[in-house]
Amino acid sequence: MKIVIATAVYYPQVNGVAVFSHNLALGLTKRGHDVMVICPSQNGKNHIEIIDGVKTAYLKSIQAKVYHDQIHPLPERKKIFGIKMPNLFYKHGFRVSVFPYPEIKDILNDFNPDVVHVQISDPIGLSVVYYARKHNIPVVTTEHNQPEVLTGPMKLPRIIKKPVDAMLSSYFRNRQSKSDFVTMPTSQAIDHLLSGHRIDVPVAAVSNGVDLSNFKPGKAKESIYKEYKISSDKKILLYVGRVDPEKKVEAIIKAYMKARNNLPKTEMIIVGDGVDRIRLEQLVKRNGLDNDVKFLGRVMPPDLYELYKIGDVFVTASEIETQGIVLIEAAATGLPLIAVDRGAVSEVCRDGENGYLCEPGNIDEMSSAMVKILSDDKMIKKFSEQSLKIANEHNFEKTLDSFINIYNHVIQNKK
Repeated sequence: MKIVIATAVYYPQVNGVAVFSHNLALGLTKRGHDVMVICPSQNGKNHIEIIDGVKTAYLKSIQAKVYHDQIHPLPERKKIFGIKMPNLFYKHGFRVSVFPYPEIKDILNDFNPDVVHVQISDPIGLSVVYYARKHNIPVVTTEHNQPEVLTGPMKLPRIIKKPVDAMLSSYFRNRQSKSDFVTMPTSQAIDHLLSGHRIDVPVAAVSNGVDLSNFKPGKAKESIYKEYKISSDKKILLYVGRVDPEKKVEAIIKAYMKARNNLPKTEMIIVGDGVDRIRLEQLVKRNGLDNDVKFLGRVMPPDLYELYKIGDVFVTASEIETQGIVLIEAAATGLPLIAVDRGAVSEVCRDGENGYLCEPGNIDEMSSAMVKILSDDKMIKKFSEQSLKIANEHNFEKTLDSFINIYNHVIQNKK
């Protein structure tokens, strides 16, 4: 098949949609399909590259300087009278394509796809859907977002947030109704977004999945401990992901601070970068935990695969996951999980089975979960075994099979 994947975020950006889109493009290409990814350029200019066999059309883009691009290291904050000022604008701003239809029209005329798969309702996604409907090309949509993903970081008053969330949900449903097939990563995510409404389009849960060949249990290479200055004789609480306010990394740090007296031979390792990192580093420093809570910044494979292996427990307090790829990656490495009971997290982190689900915002409960697991080697072993079983349900080969079947289905229906 000739397949177009349209996305607003793509490798080497580090977030769930970018990682999924990249994995999907690579996997489909390895299966023998002709894949074209359409995404914003990271240098502003349009061009086409072939990377690992995947044709990638980078469209003209401009910078949204109020948000970081998730690729370049975050800059140090400027000081005024010795006080660090917040970063209001970024040199490397998030790239967006504003009026992409003319470029997309030329690309799709030339590529002549059998099916298009849209990831986000940005101008690229909307333009690709418009072209596809005009030319009778089947459209598959994957909804990665929930309204809370967009409104949560804004910290809107409840009286405003509730109607805004309702309007966004209505918009997402309307966008999905223009497709020939809709997928979401979990059944819970589908139930949450549709919330009693119907759309006259087939809807199915298809896991984002992970390539299990990259994530395996075992001891990390000795060189990893040395390079990243991690103690090999301590138990490790591990977080991997963006260090942005909506990911609630502060909550896991505060939980560790409360648990610290009961966990003397432990460290917390935070892998990832984001706009909240500097503030959280200062929080750690003020509490004298510089040697116990370490920020490694952005780390890419293959080192990332090894860093998962240093962990004894994976912990996150994010409340906005429609599934959480990092949770699946951690489970595939055999780690017990600690997370919050919000969104679709419970489909990967199963309370009492492979870890603990805590009440959102409950620092005491999360702290207690850390102590329970890290103080009990038998529990670690039991949870680890269950994590491996659960991760196998999300084998990316199964995800590829599902999407290939969906593509074939919508193509046949169009014919």
